[in-house]
Amino acid sequence: MDRKQIDEIVIKAADNNKLSCSKAHELAKEHKISLKEVGAAADRLNIKLFACQLGCF
Repeated sequence: MDRKQIDEIVIKAADNNKLSCSKAHELAKEHKISLKEVGAAADRLNIKLFACQLGCF
């Protein structure tokens, strides 16, 4: 999967430029991509991660 496809997936999943940590995990599993790729896409697109399962965000 290329960068543009990953960006599109993250954009569609984001709500009001926000993406929950659990949703990021779901996307990675569903699309067989790494969490690092999901996080990098969110960074590129200025989408904020929230509700971190580790309490980091």
